[in-house]
Amino acid sequence: MGVVNVTPDSFSDGGRFLEPAAAIAHAHKLIEEGAHILDVGAESSRPGAAAVVSADEELRRLLPVLRGLRDAPVPVSVDTIKPEVMRAALAEGASMINDINALCAPGTLAVVAATDAAVCLMHMQGTPGTMQQYPGYGDVVAEVKAFLLERVRAARDAGIASERIAVDPGFGFGKTLEHNLELLRHLRDFDALGVPVLAGWSRKSSLGKITGRPAADRLAASIAAALIAAQNGARILRVHDVAATRDALSVLAAVEKKR
Repeated sequence: MGVVNVTPDSFSDGGRFLEPAAAIAHAHKLIEEGAHILDVGAESSRPGAAAVVSADEELRRLLPVLRGLRDAPVPVSVDTIKPEVMRAALAEGASMINDINALCAPGTLAVVAATDAAVCLMHMQGTPGTMQQYPGYGDVVAEVKAFLLERVRAARDAGIASERIAVDPGFGFGKTLEHNLELLRHLRDFDALGVPVLAGWSRKSSLGKITGRPAADRLAASIAAALIAAQNGARILRVHDVAATRDALSVLAAVEKKR
């Protein structure tokens, strides 16, 4: 899953693809590099993000990009928490909703259920503005797994078929470095939910804490985390650097093929 941030303030590439033409060109570059899915977002959910973007502003950023990608040869996911944005994005041809709130906001379950779109349900403790202030768990794996199980059941009860659902433990969303590493170590535990697991480690601050490198210099660390996630069962990898990650996955696949 290749990331397309149509935002002025995302943590690693904010502003680079704010203009529709730049975002569309970047999306096509990611497809050429081997992305199977595009994930387009028009509101930053970086740690510390305090201002909530209005639905009108989010749609103003988002819709021209979706229209420019209507003929894209891969599915387009939209990263949003708002039901009105979900509805408009799906009407413009989006195939998936990637919701950091796991369809908890009023109306969001119904919007997705009324279509045949896929959805990714993510765990987050707190909000983007507060989530990294005091994250705390008794058992992070058990608590995240229990939350995602409840949301998968809620989605199914709303009429969203299991084959349309994926889950995301929410690496970096209300978790310390050790919480993130514990989730990565035990990612196989989430297979019990019966739906694909998405892992998003690309360029995140936890990798900076491990390596001491800024976001722009975390490619090697991002690839390492992606490979570990894949080995531990992740079916979708959300990344900024598609070509490099695909190359690394190709080596992993070649090794595993000989087993």
